[in-house]
Amino acid sequence: MSEATLSNLLEYLYETHTPSNMQWLGEHLIEHANPAIKPYTVEELNARIDQSERNPAEGKVYDFDDVMQEIEEEFALEEKLEMAEVV
Repeated sequence: MSEATLSNLLEYLYETHTPSNMQWLGEHLIEHANPAIKPYTVEELNARIDQSERNPAEGKVYDFDDVMQEIEEEFALEEKLEMAEVV
């Protein structure tokens, strides 16, 4: 969603909700955006370490160029979507 659309939504919420409604909504949005982080068990951590050691041997690695290309593609897609929203 574009920043302009979000700003319009925010303005609408300001105009149509009481302070207590906005506080309730804000708390629920924050809770939804930041779910509780479940701690890993020792066994889960060891399994993750083992997998991370197997990944290079299995060819499951990304070099810098791969990562940069993926980021650039994502930015291009986001820009294309934002341009489509403007039209």
